[in-house]
Amino acid sequence: MAHRVDNPANPWLSEHVEYLGEPPAAPLEVYEEDASSILSRNDSPDVPFSWSINPYRGCFHGCAYCYARPTHQYLDWGAGSDFERRIVVKRNAAELLAHALSRSRIRRDGIAFSGVTDCYQPLEATYGLTRRCLEQCLRYQQRVDIITKGALVERDRELLAELEQRAGCEATISIPFVDDAMARAIEPFAATASRRFETLTRLRDAGVPTAVALAPVIPGLNDDQIPAILRRAREAGAARAFLVLLRLPGPVAEIFEQRLAQALPLRHPRVMRTLAAMRPDGPRAHAFGQRMRGQGPRWQVIEQLFAVECRRLGLAIRKCATEESRRAQPRQGRLF
Repeated sequence: MAHRVDNPANPWLSEHVEYLGEPPAAPLEVYEEDASSILSRNDSPDVPFSWSINPYRGCFHGCAYCYARPTHQYLDWGAGSDFERRIVVKRNAAELLAHALSRSRIRRDGIAFSGVTDCYQPLEATYGLTRRCLEQCLRYQQRVDIITKGALVERDRELLAELEQRAGCEATISIPFVDDAMARAIEPFAATASRRFETLTRLRDAGVPTAVALAPVIPGLNDDQIPAILRRAREAGAARAFLVLLRLPGPVAEIFEQRLAQALPLRHPRVMRTLAAMRPDGPRAHAFGQRMRGQGPRWQVIEQLFAVECRRLGLAIRKCATEESRRAQPRQGRLF
C-alpha cells in the first residue's frame, strides 16, 4: 500500500540543476511503497524485451502522448495531471531485484529500464532507485537496456560503461523532436531535445553503446524532422535507431488532443486527420503487430525515409518485433 510522503526528498538540491521551464500547475505529491515484486514479464510480440523493471509509477515529464498514462487508473487515480504529479516510489526496488537475480535464470535475457515510466525522471536524482538497481545488475552480470528522456542518465555513465564491459548494456535516448520549442509544447518537463543530443555524446564518450528512438512519430508534426534527428543522433554517437507511430490508448487520446489544440492550434487539425488515415482502426491500435506501425501510403513514405536516412548515415535499424512473433499473437504481460 502506497503512503504519501509529506516532505519528500528535494530533487532540485544537487550540485547542478537545469531549469526546464515554467513550474507545473499542479503540485508534486510523492508516495512511497514497498512493492511485492519488481520484474515484469513481457509476452507482447511488439517489443524486443522479455523483462522490464519500473522503479516508479507515474512520470513527472508529462508527455502528452504517453501510452502509460492509463496505468495510473489502476491506482484509482487519473491519467492526466495525477499521472504527472502523483508519483509512486518503489523504495525496495533494488532489494527485490537482487533477490530475483540471485534465484532465477533471467540473466540469460536483458532487462529493460523501463517498460512503462521513465527510470530517470527527476525524483531519481534523490531516491537513486535506478542506480541501485543497476548496481545489482552489475553485481550479477545482468545485461540491461535503458530507454529514457532524462539527461540524468549521464550521472550513471561510468556504471553503465562497466556494465557494458561485464554483461552488456545499451542506452537509448528518446528524441522525437529536433525543435526545442515544439518538444517543450508536447513534452513540457522532459529535458530539451538539444540537451538529449548532448546526453548521447556524453554516454558515447564514456564507452556506453547508444541508440536513438523516434518515439513517437506524430504525423503532420514531427515526421519532417526525421532526417535532422537521425543526423544529429549519429553525430552524437548513436549506432542504432528505431521509430514508433503515435498510439493513443484510452484517455490518452483526449489528453493529447487537448494539449495539441492548446499549444499548436494550427497543427491540430492536420495531425489528427493524418493520424486517422494511418490508423484506420482507431488511435488506440491495440492489435499485436499494428501498435507500433501505421498503414497506408503516408506511413510507407515515413518508413522509407527513415530507412534511407539510416542507411545513408550508417545507423542500424532496431526492429520492434519479427513477423514470426506477430503471427504468434501471445498474451500481453502484466505491467507491474
